[in-house]
Amino acid sequence: MSSNQETIQGLIQDFQGIGIKDRLMLLLEFSENLPVLPPRYAEHPDLLERVEECQSPIFLFVEIDESKHAHLFFSAPAEAPTTRGFASILHEVLDGLPAAELLHVDDDFPNKLGLAEAVSPLRLNGMRAMLGRIKRQVREKLAA
Repeated sequence: MSSNQETIQGLIQDFQGIGIKDRLMLLLEFSENLPVLPPRYAEHPDLLERVEECQSPIFLFVEIDESKHAHLFFSAPAEAPTTRGFASILHEVLDGLPAAELLHVDDDFPNKLGLAEAVSPLRLNGMRAMLGRIKRQVREKLAA
């Protein structure tokens, strides 16, 4: 099992190992850890892609470095802690991964966290959409 798979499995176990209310609290804790945008994106928000499926305005961008590792950047308002939490979880488990490995992350990862009881299906759909856009951007950048 790769270290990425271990990280994802550990996170799934962390969420599933606690009660529903605590899962929501853990998600909100993640929201506080979303990195701020570097100036190259903060000063040029037009470079980021909006995730339309999310209820709150969230934008993302993926860079692929010369060693083919993916780097994720998100912009989400502070008043949208659930969305920020989802983005922060994705950042934690995907940022810095080899692009090919990122593409193999299970599309069902958001559901496996066990948050379906704690947040609305629409919100979970937003997290799945974030993951889908990240993978699409990675594929496009690898093909370029």
